[in-house]
Amino acid sequence: MTDQLNIPFTSESTTADVIAGVDLTGKRAIVTGASSGLGAETARALAAIGADVTLAVRNLEAGIKVAEDIAAQTGNPNVQAARLDLDDRDSIDAFTAAWNGPLHILVNNAGIMALPELKRTPEGFEQHFATNHLGHFALTTGLHNALAAAHGARVVVVSSGTHQVSGVVFDDIHYQGRPYDPWQAYGQSKTANILFAVEAAKRWAGDNITVNAIEPGAIYDTGLLRHVEITPEFQQIVDNTPWKTVEQGAATQTLLAASPLLEGVTGGYFADSNVIEKSVTNPGGLAPHAADPEAATRLWELSTELLNQK
Repeated sequence: MTDQLNIPFTSESTTADVIAGVDLTGKRAIVTGASSGLGAETARALAAIGADVTLAVRNLEAGIKVAEDIAAQTGNPNVQAARLDLDDRDSIDAFTAAWNGPLHILVNNAGIMALPELKRTPEGFEQHFATNHLGHFALTTGLHNALAAAHGARVVVVSSGTHQVSGVVFDDIHYQGRPYDPWQAYGQSKTANILFAVEAAKRWAGDNITVNAIEPGAIYDTGLLRHVEITPEFQQIVDNTPWKTVEQGAATQTLLAASPLLEGVTGGYFADSNVIEKSVTNPGGLAPHAADPEAATRLWELSTELLNQK
């Protein structure tokens, strides 16, 4: 389905560009990690075109302040914050249980990147995998009925081009035996994000729920880099990278969440406000290990099993 799309946007397109002329009045949206960076900009863009937006945030005080700012900027009073800790299953369960009525848009934006040392959750899960994948898996499946009730809901999963660094290493996801590497761990979790979209798109097609994965590109001015050690080698990468503004970085996920151009499109992978074909293996494309339907099914079943261990 994605090979027939004609999307007139590029890497330089902003959130304002992709939502021009769009009206989301009456639609309800959740954006995770929306107290700063891409999440806050995505929430602002959706609110600007009429959506009722909930900022799902770990720091509720910060989230409330951002929600108030967005409401003031957009003139949309239907912007609120709710606490959500993706590392805490009780927090996720409380959030999903409190949601009433249909949910039209879910943007799984929150994430952590390149923790310098191996960290685990109380369950023993590696932190990137737990936060970036398992937390969002629990959230999205917990909201399935609300999404189905919307009769045309959209789920947008924020991945990264760093997914090319690693597939999901099923034999040792949580680094019990292999040496820990921050970028490999992050890459594995970002591959898991895409595989989730692949499998959810298949499983939920009959519920009229579309699920797509995106990569936002390189955005320097966000909190995602707070754990990254700025070595001379990394600084060289920074200096040679074509960085995007936050408004450009949030454009792809906003496009998938709101644009009528993506009506009915599911199971795709998008970057630079356009589609990236599955056959592409060059830098900036979709790695074959992230489009493997057998791996997607295996990951779904494993994730269900891990969450049932609570």
